[in-house]
Amino acid sequence: MLDSTTRQRLWNLSTTNLSDAIDALGYKGATFGIVPMWHTMTKIVGPAVTVKMTAAGETKGKHHLGVSAIAAAEKGDVIVIDNGGRIDTSCWGGILTNGAMMKGISGVVIDGACRDVDEFVECGFNVYARGSVVATARGRIMEEATNVMIQFAGVQVRPGDIVVGDKSGVVIIPIEHLDEVIEKAEQLEAKEEAMIKEIKAGVPMLEVDSKFNYERMLK
Repeated sequence: MLDSTTRQRLWNLSTTNLSDAIDALGYKGATFGIVPMWHTMTKIVGPAVTVKMTAAGETKGKHHLGVSAIAAAEKGDVIVIDNGGRIDTSCWGGILTNGAMMKGISGVVIDGACRDVDEFVECGFNVYARGSVVATARGRIMEEATNVMIQFAGVQVRPGDIVVGDKSGVVIIPIEHLDEVIEKAEQLEAKEEAMIKEIKAGVPMLEVDSKFNYERMLK
């Protein structure tokens, strides 16, 4: 559970600020290709509840995929689904969205595809994914495990790691480095704001670039 002060500090930072901070500190957290499914969807910030998918087969799942994650989640959490980037089958839809909203879940981020986008938009629920597809998960994939370590767009994610998503994409912050990453991101943001202020004041770009050493800003 994030305290309100830390959550607000994360809310004030963009995913690009946080990604730069993670790079500067030598950690891993920048994902790729996973974006909000509609322009009305808002920023998400919260601890991860993870879901690992696998192919459907002779071993059957006990529950429909995602149900156990919704049951385990607390208000403000983000469900993180590892479907290995598959976009040929959905792993999140309208019924799950309604269940997640009743728990106060902040949103869902999917390394894969979703469906029922119209319902997400109507409900005002945040779903980030690689794309949408009409095909059901039934008979194609199933939930392998909930709240285990997963790979999400090339990044390791554990239950409780921090997820931040905005229109640029999704970043994962290892929980043990959260304070350090936030502090570094705030420093980088302040430097960028100072650069923008000078640009808007009419200072030539080359001069601003040289003054702030922009190419080596993460060093």
